Amino acid sequence: MSAPGFQGARLRMARELAGLSQAHLAGQVAVSAAAVSQFESGAARPSPETLTVLSGKLNVPVEFFNQPLVETHEGFFRSLRRTAVADRRRARAVAHVAHDLAVHATAAGQFPTGTVPQIGVDSLDAAGEEIERIAGQVRMEWKVPPGPIGDVVDLLEHHGVVVIRLPLGSTDVDAFSLPFSDHPVVVLGTDKNDRARSRFDAAHELAHLVLHGEQIWGVKEVEKQAHTFAAAFLMPADEIADQLPDTVDWSRLFELKRYWQVSLAALLMRARTLDRMSEGTYLTAIKAASARGWRRVEPVPLGTPERPCHLLNFLTSAASGTARQQMPTSVISALAEAA
Repeated sequence: MSAPGFQGARLRMARELAGLSQAHLAGQVAVSAAAVSQFESGAARPSPETLTVLSGKLNVPVEFFNQPLVETHEGFFRSLRRTAVADRRRARAVAHVAHDLAVHATAAGQFPTGTVPQIGVDSLDAAGEEIERIAGQVRMEWKVPPGPIGDVVDLLEHHGVVVIRLPLGSTDVDAFSLPFSDHPVVVLGTDKNDRARSRFDAAHELAHLVLHGEQIWGVKEVEKQAHTFAAAFLMPADEIADQLPDTVDWSRLFELKRYWQVSLAALLMRARTLDRMSEGTYLTAIKAASARGWRRVEPVPLGTPERPCHLLNFLTSAASGTARQQMPTSVISALAEAA
């Protein structure tokens, strides 16, 4: 008798979490690779006995295979060429589980509903002024007060974005996001123990959710647009322009780094983008920073990265019991440990 409610896409996700190919999994379960492929595509269903074996080999509850799966595109990964497919798929599968948990948390009244504005750009050649305007519009719609954003991660979570930190297993997998319509997911790596860079990463991924969503992904132009948005979101032009130096004034830049909670590199680029610094002055500053080793580790540390808490709070509550029975324990533990 076939397993009722079996979702083939869930098997694919569990296999990708385990980092196995269809052939490798088939060998462990004593079925053919073609059978695994048919299970995943929905062309066939495993028997209850086979499903039990799959559950044990993949370390997921049997109930996991019966849960509906909300699909979205491959995700906003910054460097597809240097990111191994297996690493990217595993990271994406973890993000799917985080989304599932947020759905459970919302049903329990412990996670905000999603309110991320969808403001697409006119084209991949959209001018920086348009993207700056959109960043300002999001700040206005979210009622962000003037000045630095106190906690970017908390701001995203407050508006229904699932933010997780996770050791992604590969230095080639950077921060990324998935644009689910109800609860978009932003994944920040734990390998960057730098508050400024982590804040910029979070704002960069928010840019993809706002500007690109389900419409555009996988092309380099979207990354440039996301950088422009992140800089404008964290450092509004009308507030920071007059504060930026037009010379290589490190003491002033250190003060601005503390105040705006962004990196020196971001401040220098902002000064260049807003025409406060000439190209020559900007390049002089970059060379000086590089010679001092500041491109690797900047002076004026800002402390530990911002910490997601909404999903962790749900996972430590009694209301998470049903979700825990249906989701992989290993992923839940990893999310809790890395938060």
